[in-house]
Amino acid sequence: MTPHRIAVLPGDGIGPDVIAEALKVLRAVEDRMARPCEFTEYSVGAGEFLRGGDPMPRETFERIRTHDAILLGAMGLPDVRWPSGQEMAPQLDLREDLQLYCGLRPIRLYHAADSPLKKYAAGEIDFAIVRESTEGMFSSRKETYAPDAASVTDRLTITRLGSERVIRSAFREASRRKGLVALVDKANVLPSMSYFRRIFDEVGEEYPEIRKEKVYVDAAALYLVQRPHTFDVMVTENLFGDILSDLAAGIVGGMGMAPSGDIGDRHAVFQPSHGSAPDIAGRGIANPIAAILSVAMMLEWLCEWDACAAIRGAVEQVLAAPENRTPDLGGRLTTEEMGGLISSALRR
Repeated sequence: MTPHRIAVLPGDGIGPDVIAEALKVLRAVEDRMARPCEFTEYSVGAGEFLRGGDPMPRETFERIRTHDAILLGAMGLPDVRWPSGQEMAPQLDLREDLQLYCGLRPIRLYHAADSPLKKYAAGEIDFAIVRESTEGMFSSRKETYAPDAASVTDRLTITRLGSERVIRSAFREASRRKGLVALVDKANVLPSMSYFRRIFDEVGEEYPEIRKEKVYVDAAALYLVQRPHTFDVMVTENLFGDILSDLAAGIVGGMGMAPSGDIGDRHAVFQPSHGSAPDIAGRGIANPIAAILSVAMMLEWLCEWDACAAIRGAVEQVLAAPENRTPDLGGRLTTEEMGGLISSALRR
């Protein structure tokens, strides 16, 4: 039986710590899968730059793209930067080069105690942010400026192709969830956002059965704090999605609870939404749940629905006990212990 070929990119900082537990959980659920997995690990990120002068060598990229899916830990270190002062971000290169336009960020509250918003029970906050991941305000990220420049201008690019495909992704996600699509923009000020909104209206006509609303990004930030339970699927531009997904993670326990997928028509990368957190790397206190839930998303992409559901169920079972928490959530479990609990729940 042909295995699923998975490229594993542990990356920098806590990336290797959380990916080790994600792989442990994946192995614990392999008996529920139609096809086994075959893993190949690649060195990418700031550490690879320090070793060889390139955070993602071209030959490595060409090998990565031949796989069925890509599992990524975290990339980048605050002190390893390009001459422009920007951090190295090979994960953004992957999104753009592989056209991973749908940045899917599920947000779910697993226990009332994990949220700073104290009126919500487990499961009451449950929505997804669909972030366009190939253009938007990130379009000018590789441009440079002279040290003595009097001003610098970044470019916000919205294309019809990019807009149509990510908006359709949001409507497909809403069809699966039987929910509402909220467009998040700044159409009252920016022409690019007015254009994005017009395309949303056009694509929305293809989905008459799905409820729709439009929210300015500043109001969306307010509503995520005031009434997050009213959202189901949010679709937005790259930078807005980057910011709102961190805010959304904060209302369900933090970045350690936030998985993600960057999905295109042929390729997909799955990774925890958090960064490399080098200050806690190797200390055994990083929360691996975001990485583990990212594996569940990867299995869904690979059509291994039983194994995907099993992982999500095991996470929910473990987190139902408030003492099962890593330090970021006020608990005492190590990274390895949390991964072990979820693996054990799967085997039971």
